[in-house]
Amino acid sequence: MTTAIIITFCSLLLIAYLFNLTSARTKIPTVILLLILGWAIKRGVEYFEVNVPNLSAILPVLATAGLILIVLEGSLELRLNKSKISLIKQSMLGALVPMVGLSLILAYVFSLVGEYSFLQCLTNAVPLCIISSAIAVPSVSNLSEFDREFVIYESSLSDILGVLFFNFVIMYESIGVSSFGHFSIQLVAIVIVSFIATLGLALLIRKIDHHVKFIPIILLVILIYTILKVYHLPALIFILIFGLFIGNVDQLRWFAWIDRFKLEVLKSESEKFKDLTIELAFLVRALFFILFGFLLETADILNIQTLSWSIGIVVLFFMVRSLQLKLSGLSFKPLLFVAPRGLITILLFLSILPEQQIPFVNNSLIIQIILLTAIVMAVGIMITDTDEESEMETIEEIPSGENN
Repeated sequence: MTTAIIITFCSLLLIAYLFNLTSARTKIPTVILLLILGWAIKRGVEYFEVNVPNLSAILPVLATAGLILIVLEGSLELRLNKSKISLIKQSMLGALVPMVGLSLILAYVFSLVGEYSFLQCLTNAVPLCIISSAIAVPSVSNLSEFDREFVIYESSLSDILGVLFFNFVIMYESIGVSSFGHFSIQLVAIVIVSFIATLGLALLIRKIDHHVKFIPIILLVILIYTILKVYHLPALIFILIFGLFIGNVDQLRWFAWIDRFKLEVLKSESEKFKDLTIELAFLVRALFFILFGFLLETADILNIQTLSWSIGIVVLFFMVRSLQLKLSGLSFKPLLFVAPRGLITILLFLSILPEQQIPFVNNSLIIQIILLTAIVMAVGIMITDTDEESEMETIEEIPSGENN
């Protein structure tokens, strides 16, 4: 039995790695392949009548670990320098404004359909409006440098700001001046705590000379995050600040006191830490989507009752996104299509209390929206690549004399 588990576990992760390697060529988002893989395994288990214990309790644990690692990975990727200021502004607006606007629109629509409070509707709407960096970032490796960087910044910030917005919504029974004031105080407190914790962790990264050093740091990051969550503080800000600090140590030389950290050593170690974080994020992300696919019921995917809702919501997403890109002066292709939903949507959906859930915002709706946005992204990237190849072929076919 133990041997079978090890073989299955290793085989699944190797298949997930193969999906990761080939996704740039096939243009099929890895998440779709992982979900299909998990779903197929479930069908095989049922056909051969293999006894598998209930794995649903593992899903929220993997989702939380995945959230921490993905946000950490995203923040390590962000570069804070003057040349990126315009890009950061565009991606920040692209992440925040559509998310908040879509959440308010969906909440209003939900409130019209049933006898639910607007705050309850907003709680259910926010998870649907967050772009998933777990799906977007691995899918844009073949895009131009600007488009690729924009997607990395936008989706990473969408994850971070989306979770903060969701936490703010569920934290208060009513939203008013007092709730904004209380949340602002929490933000100041978490920034101070995060700054102190980040300096301590950075010092540990530089000081530890044992051959095992980065796993303890990641465990400390998860521990600090969990403790902050216990005290109802927006702990994701700590992950963001820590990642930005470690990923941008070479940009911090203008702080006189930063020289005490021996930046050359810290930068070298931070690159190794980043590599480990990326690999761990891949591991947790693959396990999460395979398990989520395993727990999926075919009836949830093919649920006709929620399909009209799913299609309508996805159409709304891309209408708002097209308006955002037009106002920002950005190209439509391929950025219009790169707005997938994924791990963050599932995690936040699972964290909604039963009494706060709306019946028609269920497993079927979530999975259909994830699949539809992933399919739109895949098709959009394929179309863009085809157009670019056609343009290159046309240019090559023009005789040099015709350019005179």
